[in-house]
Amino acid sequence: MAELFDATSVTVLFHTANQGVGAAMVTGYRQALYDGHRIVVKMDGDGQMDPDYLAPLIAPILRGDADYAKCNRFFDVRLLRAMPRLRLIGNACLSFVTKLSSGYWDIMDPTNGFTAIGRAALGRLDLDRLDQRYFFEADMLFRLALIRAIVQDMPMRAIYDRENSNLRIRRAVLEFSRKHAVRTFKRFVYLYLLRDFNIGSLSAVCGVPLMLYGLMFGVWYWIESVRSGVPPTTGTVMLAVLPIILSTQLLLSAVAYDIANRPTVPLQRLFPAASD
Repeated sequence: MAELFDATSVTVLFHTANQGVGAAMVTGYRQALYDGHRIVVKMDGDGQMDPDYLAPLIAPILRGDADYAKCNRFFDVRLLRAMPRLRLIGNACLSFVTKLSSGYWDIMDPTNGFTAIGRAALGRLDLDRLDQRYFFEADMLFRLALIRAIVQDMPMRAIYDRENSNLRIRRAVLEFSRKHAVRTFKRFVYLYLLRDFNIGSLSAVCGVPLMLYGLMFGVWYWIESVRSGVPPTTGTVMLAVLPIILSTQLLLSAVAYDIANRPTVPLQRLFPAASD
């Protein structure tokens, strides 16, 4: 339950109990849709986001070139010197797994909270299903992929001080890994089995069983050879190796198709009335 009060030109929304950053953003998004705003911006209050980047951030949405824009601290190598090394490695790993779960292969820095979204895309998101905690930014990309929204990165310089994060690294790694795996599977089912079936679907459907068969067959006969002391025959080895090689090619083909299969027309151009 959110309460509302006005202070001059600012409308402040707050929850009576802490529900997480994602829940707070959903409340703000709902209010923005109700108020009829064309673009909604998210800027964290930790002092790491320079307001000077606001104008270029919303520019692609104003031009009609994108539905969702986000800042990217990885664009300029010179700017990475200010980023703590552990955070740099962590964000690079998160960027890769987010590419898998969202399909936005040209997007980096998925945890960046400096974002802007157009009304056409925001109105088509299932806000009730957005993650309510720290996984919110990555989950946004997954939900945007399901509605085929165009996402664009905007380079920015991050500002780091001695701020402390409430995020627990070990717990987050396990939780985020599970959520990314679930969303990767859901995206494949939604986009490549239910909504469409194409060469990427066929490559993945054939590649995964072959990979599992090759691995299970190879491990089984390796264990048997260790127990018996008798090495497996060449034919037995090839029965394990060939499915693994073939499945690797098929899965790489599926990934290549997924990289190329990105939306090309912004939602605000497909549904111009929703953007007004």
